[in-house]
Amino acid sequence: MKPPRMILGMISVAALIAWILSACSSGSGYGGYGANNGSNYSDHNNFNNFGASPIYYGSYERELPHSPGYSVPHTQQVATKTQPTKTQAIEAPQQTPAYQPISTNKTKDALGHKPGPKNFSTVIIDAGHGGKDSGAIVNGVSEKKLALDIARKLKEKLRGSFKAVFIRNGDYFVSLDGRVNATKKFDDAVLVSIHLNHSSTSYVRGPETYYFRVDSYSLAKRMQQAMAAVSPIEKSRGLVRRRLRLTRNPQIPSVLVEIGYLSNSSERSLLSQASYRDQMATALANALKDQNRLGDKGMGKLPEPLNKPLSRPSDSSSL
Repeated sequence: MKPPRMILGMISVAALIAWILSACSSGSGYGGYGANNGSNYSDHNNFNNFGASPIYYGSYERELPHSPGYSVPHTQQVATKTQPTKTQAIEAPQQTPAYQPISTNKTKDALGHKPGPKNFSTVIIDAGHGGKDSGAIVNGVSEKKLALDIARKLKEKLRGSFKAVFIRNGDYFVSLDGRVNATKKFDDAVLVSIHLNHSSTSYVRGPETYYFRVDSYSLAKRMQQAMAAVSPIEKSRGLVRRRLRLTRNPQIPSVLVEIGYLSNSSERSLLSQASYRDQMATALANALKDQNRLGDKGMGKLPEPLNKPLSRPSDSSSL
């Protein structure tokens, strides 16, 4: 007796369902979405458009690179299947470095073959002579005392505009090389060395300003012009380029000013007056402020660089 066609059909359907269930239970070599949670799974058959980097899926977290000390939010650490991403696609915010450079090297340079300073922060004030070195003394008027007085007045006038520091702030001796060495720890500064002049010829009078480095020219010129505007009579050499210990050897812009001649009786009388010294200190302060604000602007063409050795005690008075 032949079985009814309905029974044969039901047997065929049951066999087909059994075969499908058997095939599904065998799994796949790559684990599929049925892989255990927490595994570092990547779909080996799906790569993004940037090359061989696998696509990572949401359930299988992968920490992205980030800056030390910066915690990436959990939502940024993972990518989803619908939004694949490269490792480099998420960047940590820029952090302020813990170490801030102390040295800017804004003015410091071994030779100074460059434009003059601008926006500098420090003025080093060198009161010439001191201690056993009295400098010029004429009729009881002492260079070292007047130089220190003008240096102190200058510092007061720079208050609020610069950090002003002394090389000497008392009646003690500092060698020329010691003065140069004192400038070495500063790299955003200029040096102003203050002196009073003397000549065997009594008619010579008026301020003079010495420089050597190219980057010192504009400041020296500003100072000479400012002092000349205060001085009633000019019979001096004015602006002079000279290789001296304090114009050549420091590694920052350096200017040496001679406020006037003690050997000229009229000028010595002026220099003995506190009010006149105050005017000269004001002139120097204004020149420094103008240089800081303008740099070389308005000072004309810079001089040619001179490759000369450091100044030594045995040097002649020439360049």
